[in-house]
Amino acid sequence: MLKWGIAAGTHDGSLAVVEDNNILFASHSERYSRKKNDPHLNSDLIHKALEYGQPDKIYWYENPYKKALRKFVADQPNKWMNPRKYLSEYGIQGDIIYGNHHKSHAAAGFATSKFDSAAVLVIDAIGEFTTTSIGIYETDGSGKISGKKLYARRYPQSLGLFYSAITDRVKLKANEDEYILMGMSAYGKPTHAEEMRKMLQYKYNFHNGCRKFFPQADHFDLAASAQKVYEEEFIKLLSYTETLTKSENLVLMGGCALNCLANRHVHKFFKNVWVMPNPGDAGSSIGAIAAGEMQMLNWQTPYLGEEIKGKYPIKHIMEELLENNIVGVANGKAEFGPRALGNRSLFANPTGQEMKDLVNKIKQRQEFRPFAPVILEEDVHKHFYVEKGFSSPYMQYIVKAKDREMYPAIVHKDGTSRVQTVTRKQHSGLYRLLKQWKKHTGIPMLLNTSLNIKGEPMVNSRKDADLFEKRYGVKVVS
Repeated sequence: MLKWGIAAGTHDGSLAVVEDNNILFASHSERYSRKKNDPHLNSDLIHKALEYGQPDKIYWYENPYKKALRKFVADQPNKWMNPRKYLSEYGIQGDIIYGNHHKSHAAAGFATSKFDSAAVLVIDAIGEFTTTSIGIYETDGSGKISGKKLYARRYPQSLGLFYSAITDRVKLKANEDEYILMGMSAYGKPTHAEEMRKMLQYKYNFHNGCRKFFPQADHFDLAASAQKVYEEEFIKLLSYTETLTKSENLVLMGGCALNCLANRHVHKFFKNVWVMPNPGDAGSSIGAIAAGEMQMLNWQTPYLGEEIKGKYPIKHIMEELLENNIVGVANGKAEFGPRALGNRSLFANPTGQEMKDLVNKIKQRQEFRPFAPVILEEDVHKHFYVEKGFSSPYMQYIVKAKDREMYPAIVHKDGTSRVQTVTRKQHSGLYRLLKQWKKHTGIPMLLNTSLNIKGEPMVNSRKDADLFEKRYGVKVVS
């Protein structure tokens, strides 16, 4: 049976195709429309999904009636959206099964994990009314899922809205630039943390923004304060989740699960942790199906999107790196999620500060913004303060670097790096590339960032790659 899951209408629209329990395709609307965080479906995305056949079932990621009620309570505009009418405008017909926002997040995480049982913690800005939820999920031998919600916070009490409000306060784009706020935090001091704590304590509605607060405050200090307070609250939630569920396994979901700086705390409370590579609303296209079917999914890889066919171009990547120290790669199926993991990546030599400056200039980003290293899993403990066997294939954790002076292009101001580890099983082409790079240069890692510029989606097709190469003067190989 062919099932479609759809998340659209608010921000970062996406569509997933699942047959039985196999994920055939999943991608973001923005990759096809070329509009960053495009909330709406796209005809090219739908045509791509239709290559797998007409859907027998269609799952919508949340409940439109409850969402409309919450918008009424919050006095928001455009309160009602009819998913059936909305989808019919794109030629999508048939019965549509409505879900629940937080259940879609939770199910997306658990159904793609390898756990038989796990605590599930979801933190985001807002669903229908829920903003934080804790549950316990289990699966039987047949793959059927059962889940129970144990705790929830409701609107307007929201950690996600708090973080987005501070993002807006420092003149970044809410629901898009929160990761920039996280990067800014290393440059400031948490001088406003106490005031922010009080605002959370008295349940200030951050949905209203906070531009009138913190007059004349330094933006980096606001970022540092927000990150500190977020982490304090996050630790409390981790502790409560452990106490409530008594599980050693954690599934962490929701847009806040992308705060990789805070994620360093999770293993203090849980032995095993799974964060789906697309834990925000876009990942809920998969989650809508998982929640509707309550069935485990056959998760193998985050490479689920548009395909550029051909073998991984190791030879051409090496040639460009050795000659120019930088190269773009657009090959294979695109990553489903916000982070480039080798198939739509910009690689560079990490040994000089000038490379960080050059890549930031090419990508038209702020100079303070950090970059991630990609390294063989077998080598990561030699260059970062982690135990042997540490795994971070999806750039979800921040760790301290040992080689700060040697590889400044991938180390942030606070001495940390958002590491991506690679094994042969995860990505054989990238694994072999890193092996060859290390053999030829002695350098055990590469700088890895998404193949895009600030404010634009990642390269999706070969046409996009050609345009990137022409505009920005960086060779993109396939």
